[in-house]
Amino acid sequence: MVGNNVSHAKNRNKRVFKPNLVKTTLMSESLERSFSFRVATAAIRTVEHNGGLDNYLIKAKTSVLSARARKVKKEIESKIKAA
Repeated sequence: MVGNNVSHAKNRNKRVFKPNLVKTTLMSESLERSFSFRVATAAIRTVEHNGGLDNYLIKAKTSVLSARARKVKKEIESKIKAA
């Protein structure tokens, strides 16, 4: 996202808004393993709101997930189908 820094004197300078990325470890309950991801803090809140990594990945569209998250989603889906 692009915006302006606005000083007290109303001088405007272009700036870039970047996502707040953090490296975190999320636990999968069905696979009983933990996975390390680099995600935005808003995504961490969304995972907690959906009830954990498994529920979040099942509900998420595959097109918006990273390649690593897609692999984890496949593993979770195959584990759930087998059970």
